[in-house]
Amino acid sequence: MSNVYQFNANVIDDDFILDQASDWLAKMDRGLNNEETISFQKWLHACPKNMATMFEVAKMWDKMDEVARLSDIFPEAKIKQSKRPVWIGAIAASIVIAFTFTFLMPVYKVDVFSSSQPQVAALERLTFQTDVGESNTILLADKSKLLLNTNSRVNINYTTTARVIELQRGEIHIDVAHDKSRPLSILAGGQVIQAVGTAFNVQVKADKVELIVTNGKVLVKEKSIAEFNTLIETNNTKLVDNVTSVSKDEKIELRLGVDSQEYVVPVDSLEIATKLSWQKGKLIFKGESLIQALKEISRYTKVQFQLEDNDYIKQVKVAGVFKTGDVTGLLSVLEKNFSISHEQISEHKIKLSYQTL
Repeated sequence: MSNVYQFNANVIDDDFILDQASDWLAKMDRGLNNEETISFQKWLHACPKNMATMFEVAKMWDKMDEVARLSDIFPEAKIKQSKRPVWIGAIAASIVIAFTFTFLMPVYKVDVFSSSQPQVAALERLTFQTDVGESNTILLADKSKLLLNTNSRVNINYTTTARVIELQRGEIHIDVAHDKSRPLSILAGGQVIQAVGTAFNVQVKADKVELIVTNGKVLVKEKSIAEFNTLIETNNTKLVDNVTSVSKDEKIELRLGVDSQEYVVPVDSLEIATKLSWQKGKLIFKGESLIQALKEISRYTKVQFQLEDNDYIKQVKVAGVFKTGDVTGLLSVLEKNFSISHEQISEHKIKLSYQTL
C-alpha cells in the first residue's frame, strides 16, 4: 500500500498533479500490477503536465530507472518539460504528506495566509502583529513590501531620514524599495540588518536570528536598539565600519548572547524555497524527524503535540508538503500510514501514541 497521502482534489492544479506523480512513484517502488499499469498510462496522457511532472519528480529523486522499466508506456518523442517550482524535489521522498488548508482557530482581523490586498503603512510610527496561524502583507509608505509570518510583531518607524523596522518576535520577509539616501534597517535580537534596495528573510528564534538574502546585498552589525535610536536622532543610521556583508543566495545565523564568530554560508535554491514556503501557506519537509516536523507545524496552530516516549515514533521521517493549519489531516495520515493514534487531552493539546498490531 502506498504511504503517500493526497489532499483535497476539488481543484486540479499543479500541486495536485505533483501529489499524483509522487503517489505513482511510490507505487512503482513496490511494483505496479496490470490494472495499475493501465491506470498509470491513462493518467500520463490525460494532461500534458502529468507526463512532464512525472519525469521531473523521477529525475529529481534518481528514480528514472523506475520509469525506464515502463518505457513502453511513454512515447519515443522527447517530452518538453514545463517549468516547475524549485521545491518540487522536496515532495518525491519516501513519505509524502500534503494536507488540506483548514483551521482550528477563530478568524481575526488579519487574514490567514490570504491573497487579499495588502495594508498600507503611512509615514509614522506603527505596530503590526499576527496571531498564531495568521499572516499579513503590508505595503509600506516607501512602497516596500513587508510580509509577516505566524505569531510575529513589528514596530515601524519611518521618518524623512530613516526607515526602521523593529522585529520583536516571529519572522518577516521584506522586499525593500530602493532609496540610497535612506537605508532600511531591521532591528532584531541586538542586530541591525540594513539594505538600500533588496529582499531578505529574517526570523527571530530562541537563541539566534536567521537571515537569508534572496536578492541584492545587506549589511549586518551588532547594535542595541538604544544605540541605534541614538543614531536616528543624529541622522547617522548608515552602517559603515565593522559590518558583515550578506549577498543573494547566502545566509547567516546570528547567535544571541554568544561571543562567537558568525559565518556567511551559501544557500541553494531548494533550501530557500523550503524556508520561504510559508509565504504560500505551506511547509516543506525533506526527511526531518516527526519530532522536528511537529515543532515547526506547531508554530502555525494553537494545538500542541505530546509524543509518547517510543522508539518507533522517534524514527518516523517526514518529507513532503504540509498546508499550514491542517491538524485534522495530520492526525488522519499519522493513524492511517504509521499506526500513530491520538488522544485529545485538552482543548489545545493532543497526545500521539504508537499502536502495535
